[in-house]
Amino acid sequence: EELLFRQNESSHHGDCPICFLPLPINGKQPMLSTCCSKMICDGCEYANFLRQCEENLYLRQTCLFCRQPPPKTDEQKNRNIMKRIAANDPVAMRQRGSKHYDEGDYDSAFEYWSKAAELDDAMAHFNLSLMYEKGEGVEEDEKKRTNHLEEAAIAGH
Repeated sequence: EELLFRQNESSHHGDCPICFLPLPINGKQPMLSTCCSKMICDGCEYANFLRQCEENLYLRQTCLFCRQPPPKTDEQKNRNIMKRIAANDPVAMRQRGSKHYDEGDYDSAFEYWSKAAELDDAMAHFNLSLMYEKGEGVEEDEKKRTNHLEEAAIAGH
C-alpha cells in the first residue's frame, strides 16, 4: 500500500534526457525521436530551435539527443524503431504496440505492450489494463486488469 500512495519523483513519462526535468503529464505528449526513442521536453526542443536559428543550421536538422539526422522515409523510421526494440527499449515497444492497436492487430499490440510492461513501462501497464477491461485480444480479466492498473499507478501513471 505504501508504494501505491507515495508521491513519485518523476512522471510516468520519465525525465527529459537532456535537462533531467520530469516530462509533463498534462496530456501534451513530449517530442519522441524516432532515431533513438527518447522523449524530449518542449523546453529543450525550443532551445535547440533557437540554437539552429542563431547558427543558421536549418538545413542540418538533427536529433536533440543522439545528433543523428531524422529519418526521411517510413522504412527508415521502422528500421530505427525495430533496432530500439531489439535493444529492449520499452518506449519503442510501447510505440510499436500502439501502432498495432490502432490498426486493430490486438495480438501484436498485446505482445509489444507485455514486453514493455516487463521492463516497467507505466503506460504499457495502463494500456494492458484497458485490453483486459475491454477484452480486446485477451479474455476479460478483472484481476489482471487491476494488477496492471496498480503497476501503472505505482510507476506514477
